[in-house]
Amino acid sequence: MKKTSKETFNLGLFVIIGMAIFIAAIYFIGEQKNMFDKTFTISANFNNVNGLMQGNNVRYSGINVGTVKNINMINDSTINVELVINEKMVKHIKKDAIATIGSDGLVGNMIVNIIPGEGSAQPISQGDIIESYTKIGTGEMLNTLNTTNENAALLTSKLLDIVNSINKGKGTLGMLIKDTLVAGDVKLTLENLKHASLEANNTMLGLNALIHKIDMDNSVAGVLLNDTTEANKVRHIISNLETSSLEIKKVITNLNETITNIKEGEGAINYLSNDPEFAKQIEESLKNINEGTKKFDENMEALKHNFLFRGYFKKLEKEEKRAEKK
Repeated sequence: MKKTSKETFNLGLFVIIGMAIFIAAIYFIGEQKNMFDKTFTISANFNNVNGLMQGNNVRYSGINVGTVKNINMINDSTINVELVINEKMVKHIKKDAIATIGSDGLVGNMIVNIIPGEGSAQPISQGDIIESYTKIGTGEMLNTLNTTNENAALLTSKLLDIVNSINKGKGTLGMLIKDTLVAGDVKLTLENLKHASLEANNTMLGLNALIHKIDMDNSVAGVLLNDTTEANKVRHIISNLETSSLEIKKVITNLNETITNIKEGEGAINYLSNDPEFAKQIEESLKNINEGTKKFDENMEALKHNFLFRGYFKKLEKEEKRAEKK
């Protein structure tokens, strides 16, 4: 059956529209995959790529700058991820940038985020390997939360046991809560501590006031506090006083021994103080000496009036008068 011109037109229009859509799709896909721009390749090493796939986007400060070119397993703990970056971004991305793997939203595809560094390093170049940081995955977070929940459950159980023990009056805290007598004693102790603290505070205030009243330049206390020379003198005086006190103690000890000996009948003093006969003899001897002295004076007076010695005594008187005049 021969096609009409209208059908031929519609077919041609459909083909043209289809080709336009195909070309637009290729252009947009190529634009997303940097197929028509000049690019360069860098890489980063990760311990875990967290489901990252080839073709996922690469972002720098929130802007799409490239795609994931390849993912290679280097060893059991290192995965190398090659990144195709638009050449226009070379001057913005520095060598101290850090690559991390995250998700595009809560449930979106995995992407590589490049975080700018804090230093002033040189721009990256072809083949550079930048630093990386592996974030905690969702599974690890769930495991951590599970462990935390178990620990919280154990802690809650222990706290419940403690509260039950306190309610039953067990332990020091339970006794303080349940026993009113102990609580009263504790309250009284706290009151006493409060009063003692107030007294100590008042004492410190008084002491501070007393210290402020000290004349540091003229008072004895001020001189002792400030002048090390005077303080050393006082220290020396105290040391001498201590030595003197020891010597006085020795003298008193010897004196006590002497008095003890006297009391026990040793020495002449004991005879003078305790023997009445010996004291009477001494008294009579002194009396005889006085009487002899009196008689001697009388004899001397008689000799002065004797004509044989009168000239001698007059001569002595004249010599005495001359000595007094001189």
